[in-house]
Amino acid sequence: MNQPLTLSNETAAGGAFATAAKSAAGYLDVAANAHGREKVQMVLDAIGRTHTASHLVEIGPGGGAALQYLTGSLTSTTDAPRPLDVTLIEAPGVISQSLAHAIDRYNASGLGTCTLTHGLAQQIGTILDRPADIVAASALMHEVYSYGSGYRGIHELMCTLPTVLTPGGHFAYRDVRTVNAPTLHEPVTHTYTHRGWLQFIRMFTPQYLTGSLHPYHRSGDDPTTRQDSHRVALESIDPRTSAVMTGPIGLFREIQRHYITFRDYAWRSGVLGFRPQLDGQYSADWIDAAAGHKRVHFTLTETEGISPRHRAFLKSISEPYGDHYATDGDMFDECTDAALIELLTSAENGDDQCASVWREWTEREGHETYVYLTLSELLSEFAITSAEANTNTVLMPRAARDVRTPERAYYTRYLRTHLPNPLPDGKQMVLFTNIPAHDSEAISAGIETLRPLCSRPAMVRLHSALTHTM
Repeated sequence: MNQPLTLSNETAAGGAFATAAKSAAGYLDVAANAHGREKVQMVLDAIGRTHTASHLVEIGPGGGAALQYLTGSLTSTTDAPRPLDVTLIEAPGVISQSLAHAIDRYNASGLGTCTLTHGLAQQIGTILDRPADIVAASALMHEVYSYGSGYRGIHELMCTLPTVLTPGGHFAYRDVRTVNAPTLHEPVTHTYTHRGWLQFIRMFTPQYLTGSLHPYHRSGDDPTTRQDSHRVALESIDPRTSAVMTGPIGLFREIQRHYITFRDYAWRSGVLGFRPQLDGQYSADWIDAAAGHKRVHFTLTETEGISPRHRAFLKSISEPYGDHYATDGDMFDECTDAALIELLTSAENGDDQCASVWREWTEREGHETYVYLTLSELLSEFAITSAEANTNTVLMPRAARDVRTPERAYYTRYLRTHLPNPLPDGKQMVLFTNIPAHDSEAISAGIETLRPLCSRPAMVRLHSALTHTM
């Protein structure tokens, strides 16, 4: 059996931030430069509530999608917007041309000033020269976890945020949805029947567990895999035979999330012989939006890594649409899965082009840990840690509408057809308020918001922390 491709030393556990990969034009300027409206949704809510807001900080601006949407929203309002200065904090060495254009546009809009600085999120207290009324971040925690000493980095950020926020200010956070379980270590059993997923698990999971920073080190976290009633090692999985795996639910969330990101990366690389339009006006051509069923627009590419039959078959079931093609999303997904199987097989067999795509994705995203806390833990830890930070403020969502978990219907549709045990896929967005400890009414409202979302032990810990703070 072929051995899985492995990470280089530079990207092993505890390694440096993948600056070059994160700065690639195809990543920040395209792949990571989307969902501007979703990223800014809670920021606009915060601006509406904080009538004196004059300083917004965005951590990890990426390609500037959020800044672009914010600029358009504030300039299109009928009311004269009050001046709002924006500070952008990006990881050291990461640059984006589209972000530079977004900054220029904001500075020319008359809305206020926009400046870019570089530093680590957990060091925000030493980066800013004045308090922030609103701090915004999208998909930040998993990078702080993966590149900032794990949970210690996350808690450093939780302790620091209330010190840079004005009393009554807001922290708007958006990320992928976590698991619906008391803990990421909860043991579950999943079945995998699809050859592409089995092959991905064989290649990805061993190197993730041995070469990445993750929390799955407890005695019960070691996953077990059985095929034909026999226990097999992860790297020895036969992708032609169904597998039953038992392990922590958080690990299965990692497998599912990483498969989706690898599929997106393979699409954008063009190595499959076709490249879907994942951004722009054709990226949401819905047949049935509620069901996640859409029409996919794509262009054909020339590649030597994958058999041309996949490209030819996809063309035969599609129709011309201007300078490209369009087809049913379900059929496009089936063609993608067949091409991915060949891509992964070729990568394992040493094909240079396919192996390069696998290594590039692994370096950029394959060793990151996307899920680090359950929703209960995320909300309660922010509240408890901020209460213990001696700032006389507590970070909590004040109302039920401040915690949202929208579904990603397209991905959910795909997962339900390919996995017997798909985990819910979507986003989670939280608008935290930096509530002054003396504001008993707001504190009570925050507690009532957290009560149905957090575990009883977490609420007990929060009560104890607040008793010492108030």
